[in-house]
Amino acid sequence: MNVIIRCLGSVLLLSSFALQAATPKLVVYTYDSFTSDWGPGPQVKTAFEAQCDCSLEMVGLEDGVSMLNRLKLEGKNTRADILLGIDTSLTADARASGLFETHGIAFENSTLPGSWRSDLFLPYDYGYFAFVYNREKLANPPSSLRQLVEAEQGPSILVQDPRTSTPGLGLLLWIKKVYGDKADEAWARLSRRIVTVSKGWSEAYGLFLKGEADMVLSYTTSPAYHIIAEQDPRFAAARFSEGHYQQIEVAGLVKSSQQKQLAREFLEFMLSEKFQTIIPTTNWMYPAALPSDRLPPEFGQLIDPSPALLLDEKLIATERKTWVDEWLEVMSR
Repeated sequence: MNVIIRCLGSVLLLSSFALQAATPKLVVYTYDSFTSDWGPGPQVKTAFEAQCDCSLEMVGLEDGVSMLNRLKLEGKNTRADILLGIDTSLTADARASGLFETHGIAFENSTLPGSWRSDLFLPYDYGYFAFVYNREKLANPPSSLRQLVEAEQGPSILVQDPRTSTPGLGLLLWIKKVYGDKADEAWARLSRRIVTVSKGWSEAYGLFLKGEADMVLSYTTSPAYHIIAEQDPRFAAARFSEGHYQQIEVAGLVKSSQQKQLAREFLEFMLSEKFQTIIPTTNWMYPAALPSDRLPPEFGQLIDPSPALLLDEKLIATERKTWVDEWLEVMSR
């Protein structure tokens, strides 16, 4: 009897291994807030696996810059089939890496503020960088980027590192857009009130919620989380008169992927209503392919970020290292 039981156990174990081997796995590199329990990841995984007869593994990394850096380091030996979460400040750099393949997917239902043309990257959401504050603790927030930078007794702030974080890089570009060749002087003045430079967004926002600083670099849409999920109206984004730097987040198919058909199925799913309706109340951004009348009504309470600010992606690719080095030199003084 024991022999029979052992044999049956072995058969069941082998069957389990065979089933796992027969189920294709898609590996997506993304940022850690996307994969968190409160982020889009869990819902995206459930919805996609229900239609693909596959296993979706989402690997959460620090932020978009870290994600691209890791892919470059791993090269053709990467496990990633898709990179999800870099933005338009990194797309030229990502294209130059030669690690991505043409997706071949039509992007027909765009709700982006402008046109989109890219054979390598597909957008899934967009937003605008802003400094978030607590109304009860900061009665008179700055009304412009220049006021934030130049006020001697201005609010303390938390920001992210442009070497590892897309919001951090976004602020670097925002200041460069507004101050031009005098960006280093702006950073020198602002640095006196920077409490912490974190690797990624999650760490900085967590410190802000603990009361470590008056303001944190985040998004114009961040207050929607507090309003909808927590019924807490205390948090707001300061509207800056110069405008707010725009971020468009994208995904790309990794050239070395062994699951390209499945990867393209995911990219198509990413533009579907199922995926897009998850974004507003989990990633707290504007979806890239969902009409505005499908957004939660609370989004109507958010600030108007216009005019949208953006630098050319080719200019960013050419000058990014120089600008980061300039930032490092100022911050190390």
